[in-house]
Amino acid sequence: MLLTSIFLLILSNSLSLNRDISIYYSRIGIIIQLYCIYFCYNNLFVSYLNLGVGLYGGLFSVTSLDLIFNMLIFILTMFILNLTGFYPRKFWLNKYLSLNMLFLTKLKLFVYNVINKKGEQFTIIEYTLIILFIVMGSILLISSSDLVSVYLSLELQSYGLYILCTLYRNSESSTSSGLTYFLLGGLSSCFILLGIGLIYANSGTTYLDSFYIITNLANIIKDNDLNYVIYKDISLYIPYYLLLITIGFLFKISAAPFHFWSPDVYDGIPTIVTTFVAIMPKISIFIVLLHLVHFSNNIYTSIEYSWTSSLLVSSILSLIIGTILGLTQFRIKRLFAYSTISHVGFLLLALSINSIESIQSFIFYLIQYSISNLNAFFILLGIGYTLYFYINNNIDHKNLLDKNNSPIQLVSQLKGYFFINPTLTLSLTITLLSFAGIPPLVGFFAKLMVLSAALQNGFLFLSFIGILTSVISAVYYLNIIKIMFFDKHDYIFSNKLSNLEIPINVIKNNTIDSIYLKSNISLSNSLSIPISIFTLFILLFMFMPDQWLDISNILSFILFTPYNVI
Repeated sequence: MLLTSIFLLILSNSLSLNRDISIYYSRIGIIIQLYCIYFCYNNLFVSYLNLGVGLYGGLFSVTSLDLIFNMLIFILTMFILNLTGFYPRKFWLNKYLSLNMLFLTKLKLFVYNVINKKGEQFTIIEYTLIILFIVMGSILLISSSDLVSVYLSLELQSYGLYILCTLYRNSESSTSSGLTYFLLGGLSSCFILLGIGLIYANSGTTYLDSFYIITNLANIIKDNDLNYVIYKDISLYIPYYLLLITIGFLFKISAAPFHFWSPDVYDGIPTIVTTFVAIMPKISIFIVLLHLVHFSNNIYTSIEYSWTSSLLVSSILSLIIGTILGLTQFRIKRLFAYSTISHVGFLLLALSINSIESIQSFIFYLIQYSISNLNAFFILLGIGYTLYFYINNNIDHKNLLDKNNSPIQLVSQLKGYFFINPTLTLSLTITLLSFAGIPPLVGFFAKLMVLSAALQNGFLFLSFIGILTSVISAVYYLNIIKIMFFDKHDYIFSNKLSNLEIPINVIKNNTIDSIYLKSNISLSNSLSIPISIFTLFILLFMFMPDQWLDISNILSFILFTPYNVI
């Protein structure tokens, strides 16, 4: 993936001086992702019963769980690259929509800057390459089976994210947010590195399988009160070293109480970058946490409590903080950030229980929330592109920093949007209701599975907190829906566009016909098709649940299947 992209980047720079070549390079990135999806699918049979295949002397291992989530990352990256691989707006003419006219006529457009107002994302040729480096770090992190490779893969992913946040050189808010992310992300990496160093100093290994064996032996020796002082010391200190590593991971996924950076960063960076930053890092880090929790869950800090109890504390704080602080937000991306913190609480709850049912719900929740969150940001971008043709004098533009790269920043900008574009409004409504857990949308089934697993394992108080926070969080989702449907908008169609006539020549059979386009402008297929696909998945899940539930069932059973079954 990386070698192909670097070669094509050098080749594209040598063949063209046009900075818009970044659009074509994004399309090449999409093709590379498609090949990677095929490659992962073709190799699913290699990792039978989660035994997997070891690579590079045991630094990495490939299992079916890893390959499924690699495919998820590739698919979501492909859709995100779609945002920069095509222009966001298009003309439409009913007369020329037939296949006959499409293939037999040639349109020559003279003026096009109106519909395709250049964003900075179309002039940054390095954008795709940096995203591919981040994806490379993510898939290496998912497959890591050594603490050293975990750290190096995590840093490869993190450094790419820092650069991506500050890639828009003309944006002051983007640079400020990226610097904040870099400084605090470096601090969290120090915690992870300190924990890894202490584990190596006490156990003498960084290989995860050896580490699991040593800690299990230490617990057996401690339980049987045998006289092996070295192993007793290991069992005494290892849980606290794991807590140090977990703190670093919780910071990276913006779980409370280490969430304070995410609302500022999400709000400051451009929306296209937020789409990637809010989703991709969480998938890989959650899978690493899944492996760490599953194989070291029996390491106890005391007689009664496993070290994974810290995840339950973080889960409660994430549910409460993400819900309560979300009620006071008037900036849309900050609201999405607190929404993400609340959903991270559900994921941590499922993860810390560590039963077959909870891991099944964890896998399903992670997949559906990644898709739903991506759809929300796609719709936010689509709304921004459609409102470019409207003027709203009642909005305080002092609150709209870097409005060219983040056109929708305030919840008040969505007032009465249903009367401008009903289709996008309905899509956003369906997505928000899924976030709130309203049946029969896919978000309801995900929360139901997590709460059901919690109740089966006796976590009554946590289940109550989860239900209560879901009800409260529905307030700010329903508030957005109320604003879009029932409030009156203050948008006025631009006079420059209402009287616009764009000349084009239609060439057919060597004859030229000159016509004028009058504001026949709509969202391009690069936005409308992904939004349609994701919205239909959220809406119609109850009619096709088997495939998605089977994936989570099989992966959870494989994870809990002992090796001696073969």
